[in-house]
Amino acid sequence: MPLLRDDARAIWQAGVDAVDSMRLVRDTISITSDTIVIAGESMPLSGIGRICVVGAGKAGAGMAEGVEQALGPELLARTSGWVNVPENCVRPLQKIRLHPARPAGVNEPTVEGVCGTEAILDLVSGLGPNDLCLVLLSGGGSALMPGPAPPVTLAKKQELTRKLAAAGATIQELNTVRKQLSTVKGGRLASQIKAGRTVSLIISDVIDDPLDVIASGPTVADLSTPADAEAILRRLLLHDDVPASVWERLRTNSGPPMVPETVRNVVIGNNHTAISAAGEEARRLGYTVKDIGSRNDGDAAEWGRNLAEAAHDARRRHPKPLCLIGGGETTVALTATSGKGGRNQEIALAALVAFWNEPAEGVCVLSGGTDGEDGPTDAAGAFVDVGVIAEARRKRLSPSEALGTHDSYPFFDATGGLIKTGPTHTNVMDLHVVIAVPKPKRQWVPTQELIARREQEEAAERPPRRTAKPDRRG
Repeated sequence: MPLLRDDARAIWQAGVDAVDSMRLVRDTISITSDTIVIAGESMPLSGIGRICVVGAGKAGAGMAEGVEQALGPELLARTSGWVNVPENCVRPLQKIRLHPARPAGVNEPTVEGVCGTEAILDLVSGLGPNDLCLVLLSGGGSALMPGPAPPVTLAKKQELTRKLAAAGATIQELNTVRKQLSTVKGGRLASQIKAGRTVSLIISDVIDDPLDVIASGPTVADLSTPADAEAILRRLLLHDDVPASVWERLRTNSGPPMVPETVRNVVIGNNHTAISAAGEEARRLGYTVKDIGSRNDGDAAEWGRNLAEAAHDARRRHPKPLCLIGGGETTVALTATSGKGGRNQEIALAALVAFWNEPAEGVCVLSGGTDGEDGPTDAAGAFVDVGVIAEARRKRLSPSEALGTHDSYPFFDATGGLIKTGPTHTNVMDLHVVIAVPKPKRQWVPTQELIARREQEEAAERPPRRTAKPDRRG
């Protein structure tokens, strides 16, 4: 089935295209002669002075460009802004500055990110009651908009984040800790915005779209407490593995500030949006679609095995070509000796291991991050099909060994299974596509018909008989 991987990729890409950040924002804002409408809320232009656009996230570049396209030349004349993005997303815009807050593929806070956060705070603290502030938030915003709260330093916060990630902390757990150690997260940014009206446009990269967790909720009242962060640290790390300044901050933290009533938070895109669009493309390609939801989390390898089992089960039981589509965000518990890869590549590799001693014809499993990044690599994810397995066998590669060391990237790089897109300027978690085509059923043919067919084939293969010419002599 050489086209299954092409179908799987097209279905996955349709989901990513549906959450294009520029389009999502542009469709959320509309302008009339005297009114601006943002996510259904109308505001008279006569009452708006300056427009300030700030934010952070992997989708920040596309979101910022969407704002500029929606506002148009007249409103752009009174617009300024600053958005922290990965450095490979930086490009010139008219009024909004895109700031390189971290290197590509390195999801950690940096000195450049701290400088960008300080610039954002300078902008929003200078606004007045007649001004409008648009906050653009998306996945990756936690690392891209760092503001370490004293006595915690950036270096200590980086150290703690690495240890938590290596211990298998979920995004919710990471953000709970980050908020308690930040000057902007957990509603602290909103408390410093002096505009008369603030609208936060959010592209969700978290299961169930909890506003206080996405990008660590800089414009949302913090529902977590210092005690919650302390409990996470004690469960995942040893006491001495946590910097002393972190324990001190948690002891002295007085809790989250009040978020002004002038702040509104709106989710404009999420994983469900991508799954729905992917499903439409799968149906267009002729597949029956089964939505397996957007709440898939837990261990990446276990989820990969589940997808492989679902593919084989669908091929045995379902009478028509089937496409299972889902999403979520799994985790990989890394060690000091772990290789190179990401959670989506780990999912695909675990599926391949499950297929290794089973017939893999008629199935394809693909898993990719909608942001175009999967761990510290230049791949969005990977896929496995009969071709990838054949190449692995030809090169005598061991998928079990690669999975055991979390070294999925070199394995798929050698077998042609990597998905590379570059930055997609969006982020709604991961998207999984599983294709299963049923085994062809052997049809019963009467014996006499088989004999007749064979005779016809043999006759067609024989050389034509030469006809003797009449003897015209005498």
